[in-house]
Amino acid sequence: MDKKQASFGIVIAIASLLLGAVFLDSSSLFLRLLFGLSLGFVLTKGSIGFAGSVNRAYRRGSTQLLQTLMFMFVITAIINAGLLLNANPGSYNLWVNPINLGLVLGGVMFGAGMSLSSCCATGVMVELVSDIPRALTTLFFFGAGVFFGFPLQATQTWITTTSFSSSSFAGKGVYLPDLFTWGPLNGYFISILVSIAFALIVVFFAKKYQNYRHAKGSFLGVDAETVRQEMHPKHTQQHFTLFSVETYHRWIGNLWEMKTAALVISLIFGIMMVSTGAGWGASTPFGIWFGKVLMVFGMSANDIADFTSRPAGLFTTPFFEHSISVQNFALIVGTLIAVLLMGKFSFSFKINHSAKQFALFALGGLLMGFGTRFANGCNVGALFTPIANLSLSGWIYLVFLLSGGVLGNKLHHSLIK
Repeated sequence: MDKKQASFGIVIAIASLLLGAVFLDSSSLFLRLLFGLSLGFVLTKGSIGFAGSVNRAYRRGSTQLLQTLMFMFVITAIINAGLLLNANPGSYNLWVNPINLGLVLGGVMFGAGMSLSSCCATGVMVELVSDIPRALTTLFFFGAGVFFGFPLQATQTWITTTSFSSSSFAGKGVYLPDLFTWGPLNGYFISILVSIAFALIVVFFAKKYQNYRHAKGSFLGVDAETVRQEMHPKHTQQHFTLFSVETYHRWIGNLWEMKTAALVISLIFGIMMVSTGAGWGASTPFGIWFGKVLMVFGMSANDIADFTSRPAGLFTTPFFEHSISVQNFALIVGTLIAVLLMGKFSFSFKINHSAKQFALFALGGLLMGFGTRFANGCNVGALFTPIANLSLSGWIYLVFLLSGGVLGNKLHHSLIK
């Protein structure tokens, strides 16, 4: 245990809570601070990233992360179904997204982009702690893609209009319980069974692919996954003592098993639904931040509003008064706290990437940014939250996201030998 780093981590955690309690204007903003800190901490402890689900499979042959994400999607969907069962879906801001060409193109673009940049919307914030040059490059161009995609998202019918919809969300998208109202629990029971079936199909092909890589001799594995497998037997043999060095190392100072992190994220998502009435989103603030940068260089808020078809107030609202910006910033801080408590922090601006790699990071950021506007969300806004909210669009997006991830990895492999 690195006591110096652990001490810094504890100080930053306490300072974040105290400063948030004193300076954030409302309890809702403080709640967003808590969500961000928690998500950053858990994502780091579990080494869970949506981009890694494709990249680890293509580059290393491991589909453990992809299988874990399916587990997380199902658990979160079950929690959400429990919340919605005796409620009016209209009382929640459910992300039942349109099913259209934008969803397809956005999924392919985002999948390709996250493969080129090796991170996604949440991942780029996590990476700001470990690989600053890559993360900043990706974040800047991601923000540019979101910003220049705003007017398209607001005006193009192939993004805004759905080809299919169900009764509760007519003209908006397909809400799975609407399709099974004749079944038990007003359609929620069968909707969960359908979600489980979709997840099992993905897991089946993921395992089949991993076995193929083993048989072919091209399975390389992932170091973090190997470390977890080596840690688990040792921990199960130890007698549990709450206040001990061993307990600290297991729960604070080391990585978690991915399924443990997945369960905690599902719980956080459920609390988010109960307390805010909506799921997890991340990418829109990147476009807002890009607009704020343009304002620093003299562009007026009204001109930005006219261009983006968004209200001027979105760009003039102070950073720490915008709820998702607070949550995103806190996610970065939560990541830093987790890394410090594990004693793994190493601050460096050293450039370890070639000009060609930086060009790919920039391209990846642009593809992801535009992709979020076409699909009306990123890996959390178009994939995780819709699936958790029992929207068919999330599962369709997953298919094209994985396809785009394969295409992006092929391009990456052909250019970076």
